[in-house]
Amino acid sequence: MTHEEIVARLLYRDALVLVIDKPAGLPVHPGPKGGETLTDHLDALRFGLPRRPQVAHRLDRETSGCLALGRHPKALTRLGDLFKGGGVDKVYWAVVEGGPADEAGEIDLALSPRSPERGWWMRVDPAGQPSLTRYRVVGRAPGLSLLELKPVTGRTHQLRVHCQASGFPIVGDPIYGSGPRFGGPGLHLHARALTLPLYPRKEPIHVEAPLPAHMGERVAACGGA
Repeated sequence: MTHEEIVARLLYRDALVLVIDKPAGLPVHPGPKGGETLTDHLDALRFGLPRRPQVAHRLDRETSGCLALGRHPKALTRLGDLFKGGGVDKVYWAVVEGGPADEAGEIDLALSPRSPERGWWMRVDPAGQPSLTRYRVVGRAPGLSLLELKPVTGRTHQLRVHCQASGFPIVGDPIYGSGPRFGGPGLHLHARALTLPLYPRKEPIHVEAPLPAHMGERVAACGGA
């Protein structure tokens, strides 16, 4: 991916914050195996400022959609406080196998790492960290459902584990679902919208990311726009 392509994915910009539409497959941070990450393109998002912006939260490598970046340290601190304090409204869309019986509800399952060596790989654990997800069924198709997911907490892989543990894994998930590691349909999880109450005397910033191409067919089958 080029710098120009990253800039073209800019959804919102002001003096404090940027929101970009992160593509699926692009890691946010460098990992032990190397390879291209969003960090390689942060200089293209300075827009005249002396420092590069920094991400204010995280999205999994295979998750697409809204990602907020602070444009300088003070902005990053304000954003960090909002995310840690639960002040940010995050909305995800996910296409899942099967689906919940109810049209809306909550998934309240504590989570913890499966092992110290693979801390990112999570499991349901009553002794783990409290984790809460609210869901709403947007549409259904034979064998599929389109869900709107709102994570109240922000645990690693929370939405993926919560859906799998509830009996409706996310389509294309190679870790917690039935998706193959290579050549699959891609993870059908998209950070659809962010609402950031960043300015006390202004309306919250609301940003939506368009659906990625790999989710289009199944979303449309479920009746989603």
